[in-house]
Amino acid sequence: MALKTFRPYTPSRRFLTVLDKSEVTKETPEKSLTEPKKRSGGRNAHGEVTMWHRGGGHARRYRQIDFRRDKTGVPAKVAAIEYDPNRSARIALLHYADGEKRYILHPVGLEVGMTVQNGEGADILPGNALTIRHIPPGTMLHNLELYPGKGGQIVRSAGGAAQLLSKEGEIALIKLPSGEVRRFSVDCMATVGQLGNLDHENVTYGKAGRTRWRGKRPTVRGVAMNPVDHPHGGGEGRVKGNHPQTPWGFPTLGAKTRKKRPSDRMIVERRKP
Repeated sequence: MALKTFRPYTPSRRFLTVLDKSEVTKETPEKSLTEPKKRSGGRNAHGEVTMWHRGGGHARRYRQIDFRRDKTGVPAKVAAIEYDPNRSARIALLHYADGEKRYILHPVGLEVGMTVQNGEGADILPGNALTIRHIPPGTMLHNLELYPGKGGQIVRSAGGAAQLLSKEGEIALIKLPSGEVRRFSVDCMATVGQLGNLDHENVTYGKAGRTRWRGKRPTVRGVAMNPVDHPHGGGEGRVKGNHPQTPWGFPTLGAKTRKKRPSDRMIVERRKP
């Protein structure tokens, strides 16, 4: 898979790059596995904007992804590889031997026609899902469960891969893509392999409109505002005044906001700054 570039017959085409989608084999999604996706525009139940710079964007339907991988003992054939507008990774459509269809995240090396399995007897091959107990150290993983039976919650974006470092008793040490080393229960499920669409991080939007298609609205700098709108606003010309603040006066840009959580005790080594 590679990036496509264009002749710069307009200014926006000069830097625009797109993925060639050569691995995508099916254009339309499986209708039984999609559902409507409601958009909030960043507003909460009271109609107040709580997540800024969201709104607009192209209409999408949500693809129901099998993050649990709990259908054990039934082999499945990869019927198609599809684009998913809701995530950076590609998705693979599985046809199980009993007739059921499910979507999974598409890892590198999984091709149409290959067989995928879940559970204890599965081989260590891309796309197969097992408990960490049955995976050898050194294996690259994605779609990891934080708690047994809850479904995969981390390492789900394009190009993501965690590495199983070691196992001791009921605890496994896994290095996440951020560099963080974390303890996991050996009963947590994980999927073998690195997620595909590796060039996703190299895409350049090229123009403002393409950002708007994705539902992102413009961000106005605080120093460009008036004093009534932002603590950084006002002044004759540009003024580098007080410490970086939010529009409501709270510290930002480097101020630590993370609260202590019960799951922090599972972290062995923090990610590198």
